[in-house]
Amino acid sequence: MASADQVSLTAPHAPHARAVEAFNRVLPEIKHAVIASRHGWDVHEPKMWSRAAGLSDEKLTTFTVEDDLVEIRTGVVSYGTILFGKVRIPAVNDELGEGFIHVRIHDPPNQGEEDVMFHSIFTMEGKRDADGHPHLWRAIQVKDEPLEFFNE
Repeated sequence: MASADQVSLTAPHAPHARAVEAFNRVLPEIKHAVIASRHGWDVHEPKMWSRAAGLSDEKLTTFTVEDDLVEIRTGVVSYGTILFGKVRIPAVNDELGEGFIHVRIHDPPNQGEEDVMFHSIFTMEGKRDADGHPHLWRAIQVKDEPLEFFNE
């Protein structure tokens, strides 16, 4: 699997038609992963999905690719293209502002969108303060959180 130093990502930009098709191909998997991640983290570290506290799974996953995929970055690797997407969660708009998830998918070469695969959702695990203590767990990002390479 590629690492951040091996992949040159494009600058963040609005999604083009092919990216919309690719993300739509795996949308059910993305929604399933959001729900599974939230349920799993709620057992171990409820802070991770705290911005979705009180939302049903259905409400949390009301996003669509056409309306809510707001930014992408791509990187070509020997085994295809990695696509990173910033997806707005319409049900989250709190004191931190709008909420977004960062999603990674993979598009192998030469098959169109038929073989696009969901890879993962970014979770910020225990970001540390100046003293080295973990203080921030966040699956729902703020608008200004840059869409960066991740391997989760």
